[in-house]
Amino acid sequence: MDPIINLIIFAILGVTILLLSVLAVSSKSLLRSATYLLLVLILTAGLYLFLNYHFLAAVQIAVYAGGVLILFIFAIFLTSYQGDVMEKHQARKYILGGLAALGGIAVTAFALVKHQFVYATDSALSGDNEINMKEIGNALMGTEKYQYLLPFEVLSLLLLACIIGGILIARKR
Repeated sequence: MDPIINLIIFAILGVTILLLSVLAVSSKSLLRSATYLLLVLILTAGLYLFLNYHFLAAVQIAVYAGGVLILFIFAIFLTSYQGDVMEKHQARKYILGGLAALGGIAVTAFALVKHQFVYATDSALSGDNEINMKEIGNALMGTEKYQYLLPFEVLSLLLLACIIGGILIARKR
């Protein structure tokens, strides 16, 4: 694809993700914030598709947009009343949040200045060669060094604990 078209697509995805991220953290409604987060996660999968990482895009949509966000929405429904309104934050929290954002921008700018980005015309450098699904499966479900079965199981126990906690909180009301 033409480098200019790639740059335009990347810029559109990046600006949209940035705008929706700001809306997700500044919205007064928790459900609306979760909807904005869903859109951010889907557009992040679009970035993965843009990089030709089809498996990672599918995982992004299935796990994060499909699973984790649904868990967030259930938690919102289970822990909030119908008439709940979010409180206005103190000025100190806005200042600390702005400083944290400026720190993140500074780190990103430093990385952008120190790294030389080159547009790759060779398909081997541009991400067209994906890893075989069998290798990914063996890495995710293996028990040897640099394989991820144990973290996967620990994460499933953490999600189970979150579900049980949400049920207990809902049951108290």
